[in-house]
Order: sequence, then structure tokens, then C-alpha cells
Amino acid sequence: MSVRDVLIIGAGPAGLAVAIAAADARLDYQVLEKGVLVNSVFNFPPQMTFFTTPDLLEIGRLPFVTPYEKPTRHEALRYYRRVVDAYGLHIAFGEEVLAVEAEDVGGETTFVVDTRSDRGVRRGRHARAVVFAVGYYDRPNRLGVPGEELPHVKHYYGDPHAHFQQRVLIVGGKNSAAIAALELYRAGAQVTLVHRGATLSDRIKYWIRPDIDNRIKEGSVAAHFGAQVLQIRPTSAVIALASGEQCEIATDAVLLLTGYHPDFDLLERAGITLGEKRAPTFDPETMETNVPGLYVAGGMVGGLDTGAIFIENGRFHGDKIVHSYLARTARAV
Repeated sequence: MSVRDVLIIGAGPAGLAVAIAAADARLDYQVLEKGVLVNSVFNFPPQMTFFTTPDLLEIGRLPFVTPYEKPTRHEALRYYRRVVDAYGLHIAFGEEVLAVEAEDVGGETTFVVDTRSDRGVRRGRHARAVVFAVGYYDRPNRLGVPGEELPHVKHYYGDPHAHFQQRVLIVGGKNSAAIAALELYRAGAQVTLVHRGATLSDRIKYWIRPDIDNRIKEGSVAAHFGAQVLQIRPTSAVIALASGEQCEIATDAVLLLTGYHPDFDLLERAGITLGEKRAPTFDPETMETNVPGLYVAGGMVGGLDTGAIFIENGRFHGDKIVHSYLARTARAV
């Protein structure tokens, strides 16, 4: 039975940073990714621009070169492909992790990682340590209302051109909802924004906030605050207003931009304790969880607070994890 040093779940920027640190330490590692490279970035809207500067997206000492102050999604995808090629990182794509379980082998605790490929092949991989860098973007927060499964209802925002001259209902009140509302309005859509809060989130970026506030004030974007969706129908949605009344809004498309969450079930079944806001219990100096040998990295470490960790700070988790692993196993680089 082959036992690797480290298995890394997720080929996002944090997972890649762990892989680079493992490669630098000459560890036997493997990255497991159920989708494509940096799957979350790949699923961002095609026209998306990052809020941060390119140097804060860099991993592995490889410069992120761009003529723009803030890089685009397209540039980020190209950059992370370059990172993988430059370091020759070992990544198994299309392999989903179903479970992680500890086992005792000759007095040594190792882990069995149960996976399934996108072709349905099951296998058990073995490692002395496992890093959960699973992110959260592929698990949307659902409203749980009738009609959420209708084909015109999406939990992700794509290209605004597809909604030209459509009536679009957006549910949410943070950056993604504000940006989608503005882009859709300027692409010729009739936009209605519904948010359960009394106002838009105070986390909306400072250069976006005045724009969306002004569009709402002038009526270019209709908005209902303190409101929630009760039901989605094929051509309309029923809304409970702050006044206690209900109204029905005609819709051609519904975007539920209500956030995302990590795979809490996978973590809990591995024995990892979840604390406040369902954040995994871990040592911030080592990123090791309450289960020795199991680590967390990247955006999922904040649990439901998905805004706590971004690429610019999650990229440093790799070095902490590998240093901890080397100390635990009394190995030196």
C-alpha cells in the first residue's frame, strides 16, 4: 500500500500554495480536484475584475504580470496555469473526495481518502496528512423556497448580455448582487433587487457603493429592503415586503446571489469540530485542526464567514502547514 506524505483537497490558489510548499520540502504529495484548475475562479463571471492588485494574488514567488491595476479573471486563469507548469505540480483533476477517515497502520495513524472520478471510478488514497483546501464557491446558500429548482433560477451570475431586455430579479445585498445589478442594468435588463436587510451590506466596495445607491435612488434599479422571496413561479416571484404585505414581481430570470458555504459535512465526518459560524477548529499558527494530521487552508477556514479569508492571505497557509508537518514527523527539508 502506497502512503503519501500529504494529500491536498482542492486545486484553488490555497491548495496550490500548499502543493508548492510541499514540493519545496520534497514531500510526496498529490492534489485532488473534482473540477478544473482554480475551479472557483473559472466559474466567476467572464468579465470579472478582481478587487485586489496582482501582487496579492501571487503564489510560489512567480510574478503576476499585468498592465492593469486590478487583474481580470482571464489573466488569473492564465497565471495559475503558469504556476502549475512552472512547478510541475501533481494534480488529479476530476476526482471528488467523498470521505476522509483515520486508520491505524502498524501503530502509525494515517488517513484513507475515498474518492470518485468524474467517470465513476472509486478508489482509496492513503496519506499521513490531509489538507482541506476545498473553498466554498460550489455550494450556494439556498433559500429553500418553492420554485428554486426552476430552470430560469440560478445561483451564479454570468454574462449580462444573456439578459438583454429581460426582467431580472436579484436576491442578495453584497458585492456580487450590487455588481450584477449594475452590469445587468447597463446591458439593457430591467432589474429588481430584493434584500432581507434594511440596507445593502456595508462590505460593498467603496467604489461600487455610490453607483448602486444612485441607481436605486433614481429608479434605474428597483429595490425592496427588509424583504424576502416566498415563492418563485415560471414567470414571476412572490415577495414578502417589509410592510408585511406581499407582491408579485414579473420575472424572466432569477439570480439568487445569497452567498456560498464550505462542505461542512465532509469536515464533520472527518472528525473536525466546527465552532462559531461553523468555522473549523484549528491552530492559526499551524492550520492543524483538532484532528492531528488534518489541516485546513484557504477561504473555507472562516466557515460561514466566507469574507474572512481571500487569496491574498490564504496563500500563506501552505508554508505553515508544511512546516507543521515537518515538525510532526521530525523531518527536515
